Amino acid sequence: MEEKIKKLLEKPLIEAGFNIDEVTYQKEEGVNTLRIVIDKDGIVNLDDCILANKIINPILDEKDLISESYVLDVCSKEKGSE
Repeated sequence: MEEKIKKLLEKPLIEAGFNIDEVTYQKEEGVNTLRIVIDKDGIVNLDDCILANKIINPILDEKDLISESYVLDVCSKEKGSE
């Protein structure tokens, strides 16, 4: 399912300047969580995560690939200190 979601979201996110680093769907502390980790050239900030979320949400709602309730977590790739 993660790969199907990644393929579905890849083009619209690339058009907005983002890359998908990782898609995971798992239960965390009893809650189903779909985590989409985004990256881009430069620093991914909170506004970027909000924008990506606004792109992702309608697509996921329309395709309805996940039948159970879940939390969508759009976050940035962790960067190590250089």
